[in-house]
Amino acid sequence: MSRTDTEKLYNTYYMQVYSYVMTMVKNTSVAEEITQQTFYKAMVGKDKFRGGSSEYTWLCAIAKNLSLDELRKGSKKTEALDETLCDDTNIADDTEDHDTSLRIHLVLHKLEEPYKEVFQLRVFGELSFRDIGRIFGKTENWARVTYHRARMKIQNEMGD
Repeated sequence: MSRTDTEKLYNTYYMQVYSYVMTMVKNTSVAEEITQQTFYKAMVGKDKFRGGSSEYTWLCAIAKNLSLDELRKGSKKTEALDETLCDDTNIADDTEDHDTSLRIHLVLHKLEEPYKEVFQLRVFGELSFRDIGRIFGKTENWARVTYHRARMKIQNEMGD
């Protein structure tokens, strides 16, 4: 892969891949590191890319695997970063909003796949249904239906 191809790939997809990784790891430093590793692996392994999917889908697959590896490790480094990011200035003044947010995240944490990931990609990653469908190798309509079902499951749990 030439330098210009690498730069073009990086400039085109960096923010999308970073947003996708953030939905999984929820830590800016770790997400930045994984995003950089994603582009490094893509650059080194470009000859393995068969073109059966878009470059974006390929990059997200690499990022997903790296993110899952990081989450499986449960590394102390990630825990230490989380602790340093906890700051009293970041705590919401309104405890009702905090409680509601916590309840939503608890319900989301218990949500089964693929609903959980589709919901996170749509809400936190701000991805289109088309992109979500491509990540999963499914249609845009599948992504819409799955997102809607995830929302309904969350609403049902919140109502209980």
